[in-house]
Amino acid sequence: MLTDCVPSKTLIATAEVMSTIHRAEELGLRVWETGEDSGVASSVHVDLARVNERVMDLAAAQSADITEKMRTQGIRVIKGTGRLNGTEEVIATGADGTEETLKADITLIATGTTPRELPSAQCDGERILNWKQVYNLTELPEKLIVVGSGVTGAEFASAYDELGVDVVLVSSRDKVLPGQDEDAADVLQEVFEGRGMEIMSRSRATAARREGDEVVVNLQDGREVRGSHCLMAVGAIPNTSGIGLEEAGVQVTESGHIVTDRVSRTTARGVYAAGDCTGVFALASVAAMQGRIAMWHSLGDAVSPLDLKAVSSNVFTSPEIATVGVTQAQIDSGEVRASVLTLPLKSNARAKMQGVHDGFVKLFCLPVTGIIVGGVVVAPHASELIHSVSIAVGDRITVDELANDFTVYPSMSGSIAEAARQLHKRRASGMPY
Repeated sequence: MLTDCVPSKTLIATAEVMSTIHRAEELGLRVWETGEDSGVASSVHVDLARVNERVMDLAAAQSADITEKMRTQGIRVIKGTGRLNGTEEVIATGADGTEETLKADITLIATGTTPRELPSAQCDGERILNWKQVYNLTELPEKLIVVGSGVTGAEFASAYDELGVDVVLVSSRDKVLPGQDEDAADVLQEVFEGRGMEIMSRSRATAARREGDEVVVNLQDGREVRGSHCLMAVGAIPNTSGIGLEEAGVQVTESGHIVTDRVSRTTARGVYAAGDCTGVFALASVAAMQGRIAMWHSLGDAVSPLDLKAVSSNVFTSPEIATVGVTQAQIDSGEVRASVLTLPLKSNARAKMQGVHDGFVKLFCLPVTGIIVGGVVVAPHASELIHSVSIAVGDRITVDELANDFTVYPSMSGSIAEAARQLHKRRASGMPY
């Protein structure tokens, strides 16, 4: 069963509806009930048991669809485990324990990862949870402590906050999303804190334990945080041990990730690898492309090596954060010389209509030529809006060309074109990019 991307994004999609409901009163929408609290959001009850049932049903359906598609294409599916036996054989162990040796000219390893757990904070699936166990919950936590402020921690903290849970986010870094665009992280932190979420920055968790119906999280500085539940979002470990990699000559890193080149080859002849187990980029889209490239290459087709500079990624928080290409950090460090323009969403007509106050569009382009080399979008559904920037980066479109493309008015995407037009104005006025 799928336990990562599909269920988490389904839960987040539910939280997005609540996010819209929370803006209802600003848009002039109220319920008929009278009383002290007759807001729209207060009239909506979150049935977490039903939410998580739907989440897992959708995950199972997606898994079944993929399995059926493989079977209809003549692919044999074995439910069980496998390990390499050299580079030309795979030993498959079925669910009933029977072993079968499969001859293999080409082998693709795509074993994914499993949640990392602290030895002093073992997850029990009831009160102390990892990101696979969180769907066991049938009632909203009274107070959820999320340990880890990376993508996984931020996404779950955002979702449960929107569902009405009191959330405490424990971050060992200065702010949320330390690996993302700093301006985007600033916006998200302001939004979280504005909604009442407690963010404990520069606070490293060292242990977690249960005390009756409470969870106690110990911090490195001696403090304790108490809540009803705790979600441990402290990274992932590749599923690469005990599957015969070293014996077959497949090199792995110190962290256990499989070393691959840009066409997904490992260091063992005929053995390829794709997905999170390679540590290249923990995105489903990248995993799928790695797999396609591996198979095309193994079959002798002409392939384009994986180009991470063209990969668009998204953090499914509220608001979402989408990025592609060159980063602000690369520009600030001098690694890449590019011009930057940031356009706040508060000037966008569609954003005003929808009651959206937070977010921006940022474009990066090369000096002189104006070729777009990257961008950031912080907005509702940024994952959809980033596509036009991805096309611009992939096809080396200039800001002049993008400025002349039509967008619908009013629309959020209009801000992307407007950012290009403002960069175009710099060029027309003789100002450097």
